[in-house]
Amino acid sequence: MLALSVLDQSIACAGRGEDDALRDTLDIAATCERLGFRRFWVSEHHGLPTIVGTAPEILLGAIAARTSHIRIGSAGVMLPHYSAFKVAEQFRVLDALAPGRIDLGVGRAPGSDMQVARLLNPLAAQAADSFPEQVVDLEAWSRGTRHRGAVAHPLAGVAGVAGADGAGQDSQVRAPQIWVLGSSDYGAQLAAHLGLPYAFAYFFMDGQGVEQALALYRSLYRPSARHPRPQATICVWALAADSDEQARHFARSRERWRLDRQSGRLGPLQAPESIRFDALEEQQLAGMRRRALVGNAAQVAQGLRHLAAELSLDEIVINTWAHDPAVRRHSYALLAREFGLDADGGRPARDPAAG
Repeated sequence: MLALSVLDQSIACAGRGEDDALRDTLDIAATCERLGFRRFWVSEHHGLPTIVGTAPEILLGAIAARTSHIRIGSAGVMLPHYSAFKVAEQFRVLDALAPGRIDLGVGRAPGSDMQVARLLNPLAAQAADSFPEQVVDLEAWSRGTRHRGAVAHPLAGVAGVAGADGAGQDSQVRAPQIWVLGSSDYGAQLAAHLGLPYAFAYFFMDGQGVEQALALYRSLYRPSARHPRPQATICVWALAADSDEQARHFARSRERWRLDRQSGRLGPLQAPESIRFDALEEQQLAGMRRRALVGNAAQVAQGLRHLAAELSLDEIVINTWAHDPAVRRHSYALLAREFGLDADGGRPARDPAAG
């Protein structure tokens, strides 16, 4: 069966406060757990008037307190902004709070413009070049080890933060599951080289480059102790409603945002009933609408199953924007019913890579 997961970005909506967006994320996380989704991920963006989620490590602590078994994680932490050691500490604390269900997705992109990136890290431009080394260090520190593979870490005298199950010792212990995120061949090749799971941001460019990225990842994959086989997923944008007409209406909010973004105008998501498109904009939207996973539950499910079969995937992550959070929750509920998801009786989420 195809597993479904969710990426939520805490979207700002016109007429509502930014703090409402964060509370909506908490409510939607609880809803997705109840519906039987496998994972619930949150993103990191900075300086954007549309996306409120700036601190996934804090938001995940609140989500952990409101859920009991769904896997939760970042998609992702923009690692060049930070110390790998500090990120490892944060996520080991999260793993202690939500044992065995933390995903640590990391990305290389700034998640902002370079001006904001420099505010987060004055050496932002150079830091991106060190991303592969950071991921290696992060994996070691998140396990509480003092080695980069077989090589002693230059700071081997410093232990990772202590946690459960013997954490802090140089042994295989429970640790957050690290994912490499990307929308190009770069991340796919890095994840393959390090033997880590890989998530492709399909919704960034309507899937452009996904076939090549996944082919590279699978063909170059080097098995690791925790991940003997490649584990890949994609994140798509999708919206289901009771009818195709309703779904197309609700999708107008994101369509308006995408057109505005192309001309450099960014702001909170607009209510669909307030949106008008001129003739030229309708032409620009035509191709986008043909590719969109928007419609009634059966139509969207068919599109998701087609993508999964075409790309040999057993899991897809769904990102849904709508001005009304109730529309997002209803979309997830419709898809959960269409795919026959089950919350598994409240039992802890299983790490598919654990065997």
